[in-house]
Amino acid sequence: MNTSDQYLKAIYLVQQEEDGPASTGRVADMLDVSPASANEMIGKLEERELLEHEKYKGVTLTDEGIVRARDALQTYCIIERFLLEVLDVEEFRAEAKQLEPVIDETVAERLDTIIDRDSKCPDCFAPEADACSLLEVEPDPADPAD
Repeated sequence: MNTSDQYLKAIYLVQQEEDGPASTGRVADMLDVSPASANEMIGKLEERELLEHEKYKGVTLTDEGIVRARDALQTYCIIERFLLEVLDVEEFRAEAKQLEPVIDETVAERLDTIIDRDSKCPDCFAPEADACSLLEVEPDPADPAD
């Protein structure tokens, strides 16, 4: 997954949360980048016809953009599940975020053959938790959010 896929994923999730176009500020916040950086990448994605951007209204993914965003979400879920269920990595979410930009489609497909992924993926993704909702994780007693 590359940076453009991370933007598409973030825009997809914001669109779902807001039930409409994603504001560029919200996308920038989600990716922890400056609004100028978000606008620059959104312009590049618009040139590639993966989204449409209307000033003051926000960003809407095209059909191709939605497919790419859902593929990106699925890859993230695969990485999370592999790290937790196969490798038993305690900090699997942090590790998944670090691996997400460097895992390509071939590696994701091979990891996917090892895990028993639910057919609901990527609809299993919970934006508020930034994680797959199907993962069974014991709550961390040190984290009051769990």
